[in-house]
Amino acid sequence: GAQVLGIDLATKAMRVAQLHALEAQTPRVSYREISAEGLAAEQAGGFDLVTCMEMLEHVPDPASVVRACARLVKPGGWVFFSTINRNPKSFLFAIVGAEYVLQLLPRGTHSYERLIRPSELARYCREAGLELEHTKGMAYNPLSRRYWLSGDTSVNYLFATRKPAAGGGTA
Repeated sequence: GAQVLGIDLATKAMRVAQLHALEAQTPRVSYREISAEGLAAEQAGGFDLVTCMEMLEHVPDPASVVRACARLVKPGGWVFFSTINRNPKSFLFAIVGAEYVLQLLPRGTHSYERLIRPSELARYCREAGLELEHTKGMAYNPLSRRYWLSGDTSVNYLFATRKPAAGGGTA
């Protein structure tokens, strides 16, 4: 029953998402071709929940996107992030393994220098006024094609953050 807004700056990705929404007959889902920063300027505090999944490692200024997500969410609301850690293991698994060996992604999808350590994302969140509530790793088995949450944040990881409620503490 929620109203959902998906945003992206990639026209092709937006068209694919819109097609999926039409096929799934999800009338309460809409899409806009706009940046997180642009939407935050228009609709600050307009969302109960914001997700920023698998995109921070692709933008020139991830801290700016985190700040925009924090501006978008209402006090007491949640912001979820997922990205890829920057270390030798993630280079081996996420870039060499996923792009070159298993060919799950096109070559060149990820740049090692743009990957984000959890400590860096935690700093961006703190600076944006978000409180880190939970951290989880995400694992994948290419043989079974199964994903699951784990305690291992060394490759893919997720943050659950919360914007403090207007009165001070988290709601």
